[in-house]
Amino acid sequence: MDLTWSVTTPVTSLKRFLAQQGVSHRVFNDLKRQGIIRVNGQVETPAVALHVGDQVMVSLPAETADPAVAVSSEPITVLFQNRDWLVIDKPAGLNVVPGPANRTDTLVNRIKGYLIAEGAENQVPHIVTRLDRFTSGLVWVARHRLANSLASQLQAHHAVQKRYLAVVSGQLPADHGLIDQPLASDPTGYNQMVSPAGKPAKTEYWVQQRFPQATVVKVQLHTGRTHQIRAHFAWLGYPLVGDALYDGPEVAGMQRQALHAASLQFTDPFDGQERHFTSPVPTDWQQLVTKLEQTTGGRQA
Repeated sequence: MDLTWSVTTPVTSLKRFLAQQGVSHRVFNDLKRQGIIRVNGQVETPAVALHVGDQVMVSLPAETADPAVAVSSEPITVLFQNRDWLVIDKPAGLNVVPGPANRTDTLVNRIKGYLIAEGAENQVPHIVTRLDRFTSGLVWVARHRLANSLASQLQAHHAVQKRYLAVVSGQLPADHGLIDQPLASDPTGYNQMVSPAGKPAKTEYWVQQRFPQATVVKVQLHTGRTHQIRAHFAWLGYPLVGDALYDGPEVAGMQRQALHAASLQFTDPFDGQERHFTSPVPTDWQQLVTKLEQTTGGRQA
């Protein structure tokens, strides 16, 4: 796969130019080792000076499918795809990556089947935004190693906006809040817990609708810790409805954590376009809110 950039202002070195395109030092070294970097069709050293109008091309070797990863022909819902990205609407109950409990029919297995079926040059999906098995909604996938690296840099610089919808148990008193508590793995279980020894974690929320038994909130992550939303609201005393791991109660038949990755937004590092994706809430979520409205007469916050 070839990626090409045009030089619009003089640059003192090829390495500096690629850094301006978001290519990190580590990725640059990987490109030198695994790919070919040319200027105006000629292989050049990293220190070569660039001039206006020069064409910089990087040839990335194809990423062939990993034979250790099983192929699944089960369908996926692709909301967007281009040379660099896939955005997929994941149903609740589907694992994202293979593990001991399921190695043959996870989202990664299904994406592999999808890529093979369309004859894609790169057949190794790089998961950028991972969701828990029972969380529904948007999953962002990089289609090659450079896209994956650039997406990781966007996340490290907090340049990716991820918003979720959640239904938490009880009535949150404040219409808006910021939970700023470090999270660490609980040594006695599979959950995460607030701990001074943990990693920084920030979760911002806005109340959308209140019911006597539950509150619908819109959530924005400012960090990306494991189980962050689930652990933070449990610590606050309002665990997610249906979240058995964090002692969340089952309400109106919801038997999985009521959490949905609803929107994703970022500036595409390859072409500068604003990418904005949304996922409608699934059927079980709609049924939950409908039952809450019918039985309690919920009001808008």
